Amino acid sequence: MNKLPIITLTRSFHRQQEVVQVLFERNNELQNILRLNTSMRWSKTMNCWCLPYSKTVCLDLFQLLKNRACLDYENLNENLVEPKQLFGKQKVSALNSNHKSLEVLSADAEIKVKEFENWMHSKRYSENTISTYSDALKTFLRFYARKAISELDNNDVIVFNNDYILKNKFSSSFQNQVVNAIKLFFKNIEDKLMETEKVHRPRTQRLLPNVLSKEEIKLILNAHNNIKHKAMLSLIYSCGLRRSELLNLKLKDIDSKRGLIIVRQAKGKKDRVVPLSNKILVLLRDYFMACKPKVWLFEGQNGIGPYDERSLSKVLQQALEKSKINKPVSLHWLRHSYATHLLENGTDLRYIQEILGHSRSTTTEIYTHVSNKSLQKITSPFDSL
Repeated sequence: MNKLPIITLTRSFHRQQEVVQVLFERNNELQNILRLNTSMRWSKTMNCWCLPYSKTVCLDLFQLLKNRACLDYENLNENLVEPKQLFGKQKVSALNSNHKSLEVLSADAEIKVKEFENWMHSKRYSENTISTYSDALKTFLRFYARKAISELDNNDVIVFNNDYILKNKFSSSFQNQVVNAIKLFFKNIEDKLMETEKVHRPRTQRLLPNVLSKEEIKLILNAHNNIKHKAMLSLIYSCGLRRSELLNLKLKDIDSKRGLIIVRQAKGKKDRVVPLSNKILVLLRDYFMACKPKVWLFEGQNGIGPYDERSLSKVLQQALEKSKINKPVSLHWLRHSYATHLLENGTDLRYIQEILGHSRSTTTEIYTHVSNKSLQKITSPFDSL
């Protein structure tokens, strides 16, 4: 009998709201069930899935995942409606979690965080960066909620890395975000230099981008009959767009006469133009005639605002299910695949850099490591045995 996967629930705070961290080893089936049937969202700062806190969260998850997973909810408060109260002695808890709960941010710390956010706004940091740094700083200050901010030093950062980030197995990118946020905060708000060079930073991970074959891309893009869903996924791949870039496109950004899309104020607050293929232009015209968007190229429900990013992720997941591709594909995989396929078609790396909006050529060069253009020319000595 196969052992059921374990889901550990931990109560925490995120952006001053109570949430439940949903922790489990990578499992695509569980992830898809939870994303489609709950309000679970991914938190970049905590590097885990989160649900809004409620007294019935255990019961709701137990009913959804019965016979599919074991729940460990020992880190949640006792006033929850527990599955065992209604289902007797069924096995719902499998192990104790090592994740340490954080305390509520103090009033003084809240004022300092707000001051930090105002400073970043005045320096014209992007909203995404402000949110990321703010959340990272809050996590650090909540860990030391009982210690004055003025008393914190380098050693406290090292203890935080070891006793919170490493113990809870959070990502190295989150660890770097916290260190960066701490350094910026103490230098500009507290006028105190944190010697972050002495703080243990994780070694930089050199991960290759995930790339799909052209056959897999074709299956995904043809999976939907809904022309809006088909157009959104096709445009991401055909122009190498980021998710936010697609959702922020307006009708005026499509220059059909010149065969271009103007991507405005993308990552790094940079504008750029990307080529628009004739095939995708035909699809966009069919989509426009069917849906008649007014301002945003892809409008949200009832034509109010841009399309929701969570709904777009669900569109991709549904395409994966229909095409029977059992890979943890994200929308960014389409962008990676576009760049790699361009390189394999012989497009100069400098043009790919411009199209993707990379500031440094070294960022674009990573696609040379996953392109099979040159690798296919190499003959293994095994073939000559």
